[in-house]
Amino acid sequence: MPTPAIRTDQLSKKYAAVHALDRLSLTVEAGEVFGFLGPNGAGKSTTIRLLLGLARPTAGQAWIFDVPAGNVAAAHRLLAYVPADVALWPQLTGAELLELLAATGPGTDQSYRADLVERFDLDLSRPARTYSTGNRQKVALVAAFATRARLLVLDEPTSGLDPLMELQFRRAVAKARDNGQTVFLCSHQLAEVEAVCDRVAILRAGRLVDVATVPELRRLHQSEVTARFTGPAPDLSDVPGLELLDQSEAVVRFSLAGPPAAALRALAAADVTALTVREPSLEEIFLDYYGQAGR
Repeated sequence: MPTPAIRTDQLSKKYAAVHALDRLSLTVEAGEVFGFLGPNGAGKSTTIRLLLGLARPTAGQAWIFDVPAGNVAAAHRLLAYVPADVALWPQLTGAELLELLAATGPGTDQSYRADLVERFDLDLSRPARTYSTGNRQKVALVAAFATRARLLVLDEPTSGLDPLMELQFRRAVAKARDNGQTVFLCSHQLAEVEAVCDRVAILRAGRLVDVATVPELRRLHQSEVTARFTGPAPDLSDVPGLELLDQSEAVVRFSLAGPPAAALRALAAADVTALTVREPSLEEIFLDYYGQAGR
């Protein structure tokens, strides 16, 4: 079995009486794109600080591949990190910054870096003090994606990017996966996570709520079905997992949890003229988890 890219065992961090992270046990496999979601204050930033060795755990352990996260020098040779708020040396140009970051990291693919600079439309001749938030983010992203690091830790990496640049980001994530690199993506952009991630973890109040693939998460939640019909309405009274949402003379709308076979048999007995099935988005799933945890 390949060594996991990230592994935590009962990882905890307490500040006074506040549990910022409470017994997090998590495994991120090598080569996957892993989404890490949660509302503000859920413990995402605390987790990243512990993984990077920027804070010490109150209890538990974390490993980057087989290196303890507390061994910062060894662990950082295996990873590249893009923070949510990128700070750069203001007097250095973009080109000088990329050279500096390449010299301090685990190696850089120079040809791919040049391609990324073009794709992200980054002007390397300007000093960093003239860069907007988005351009500072681009410098960090280009440096990270061009690196040969086995693990990319990305914390809100597309803040400040326009939609065209977000598309380039998604392509770069796919390329990293193709290269066998692991991507640990912490993001509020749920559509972005849904588009690029293999698996997703949901964190709330310092505790892990669930870990699953996006299709698996969707199957745990109800799909919404709308059927248009002529003649008598379909008899849906005996369909398990069905909740009637709305019904008129020609339309019935219901939510469905579990296998659809019984619902399809009931609909087949009626004269259905149109059928629409809408799966929940990752945002709806996340909000549902958040609401359940709050209740």
